[in-house]
Amino acid sequence: MAETNEKTQCLIIGSGPAGYTAAIYAARGDLKPILYQGLQPGGQLTTTTEVENFPGYPDGTQGPEMMEDLKKQAERFETDVRWGMITSVDLSQRPFKITADDGKVITAETLIIATGASARWLGLPSESEYNGYGVSACATCDGYFYRGKVVAVVGGGDTAAEEATYLAKLCKKVYLVHRRDELRASKAMQNRVLKTPNIEVVWNHVPKEIVGVTEGFAKKVTGVRLANVLTGGEKTLEIDGFFVAIGHTPNSGMFRGMLDMDPNGYILTKPDSTATNIPGVFAAGDVQDHVFRQAVTAAGTGCMAAIEAERFLSAQE
Repeated sequence: MAETNEKTQCLIIGSGPAGYTAAIYAARGDLKPILYQGLQPGGQLTTTTEVENFPGYPDGTQGPEMMEDLKKQAERFETDVRWGMITSVDLSQRPFKITADDGKVITAETLIIATGASARWLGLPSESEYNGYGVSACATCDGYFYRGKVVAVVGGGDTAAEEATYLAKLCKKVYLVHRRDELRASKAMQNRVLKTPNIEVVWNHVPKEIVGVTEGFAKKVTGVRLANVLTGGEKTLEIDGFFVAIGHTPNSGMFRGMLDMDPNGYILTKPDSTATNIPGVFAAGDVQDHVFRQAVTAAGTGCMAAIEAERFLSAQE
């Protein structure tokens, strides 16, 4: 039988840049936050190797190391960082009832949701093998490493078109691989792709295997094998990097029916705020941001959420 044996002023779900930054600010605000790390402690950055675009790391850093730094900083101010997952929430009244996977029920005066989003992948074994070694789901994060090189982007929507045009500014050549004979992207984005000279659209093809080599302890992508969906024929493109751009899924399913969301499941927050439609519940990071999806912007909204939680509690007193 689950037992309510804990109370907290602030509970944070998620441990990426948004969650840890929220914890740092909430702890410094004397809210004594409890943070549950979730299924992927450290979030998406733990699957990234080199991170060069987060302020404060002039020589770059490894994604997992950066998340460990943020965790230590949160713990330094006495955030209670816990392994485990939140399995259910009751937001019908304050204090909110939060149930963890060990059956523990915690009552929280405020809740900060920083559960992030998960990149959609193709599901190829080779995709997993080379993830972080030439396979990426974020051109803005990793495109810099492919300056002057040849890359492929897979997808046909706005995300793929944006990634391809961004990479075209850095790379010698960009292949945009799409399974149909026309893009799903908006007309403006389609025109931009088709007018960019170093983007070549590979119509009616799907990736079958990402090809690479292992050099010592390092792996690197050297090509992608494609199958023609009309003829079944195959061909291989020689590339240095492979970008999957078929969208992201926000990790918001637990809150469906309670919090306002857009059609894709991103939690809606009020303008210039992380406040949701339920007073005392705040959302930060990729679970509410489908535009930027960067570590630094996630950290910024984590800061906002903690400050807003503190102000919310002060107003209740």
